[in-house]
Amino acid sequence: MSDGNNDKYVEVGIQNERYAIGIQDIHEIIKVQHLTEVPNSKSYLLGVINLRGTIVPVVSLRMRLGLSEAASTPASRIVIVNGGGEAIGLMVDRVYQVISIQHIEPPPERNGSAGGRLLDGIAREGGRLISLLKLGPVLDRDNSIR
Repeated sequence: MSDGNNDKYVEVGIQNERYAIGIQDIHEIIKVQHLTEVPNSKSYLLGVINLRGTIVPVVSLRMRLGLSEAASTPASRIVIVNGGGEAIGLMVDRVYQVISIQHIEPPPERNGSAGGRLLDGIAREGGRLISLLKLGPVLDRDNSIR
């Protein structure tokens, strides 16, 4: 029996593509704040923010997906997720909406550099395709794709 949240996702945008993150993994969504850079860090770590007294690392979802970084816009957001017991921010180009997904197909075996490592599946909602992110590998510091 579903608890009602297992099929709910937050739909986010990177470039012209749409991705979904399980709502149970999201702590909050905030506007872009001043980032403090961390010297000698991975290229996808944009920096850290102070979120109500807690230092939160912010990762570029663009770079984790193998895309080049772009300047933030007024629509950009930081999605704070629970990653292995700590809060981690994911910088996204935009947040669209909360969606309910009933049917998920496995990701294609040959789908580029992100491959099956970063995707849980593909959903078809409202005539568009949405890639469901596998949050663990996206946040895994040792699973760099660059």
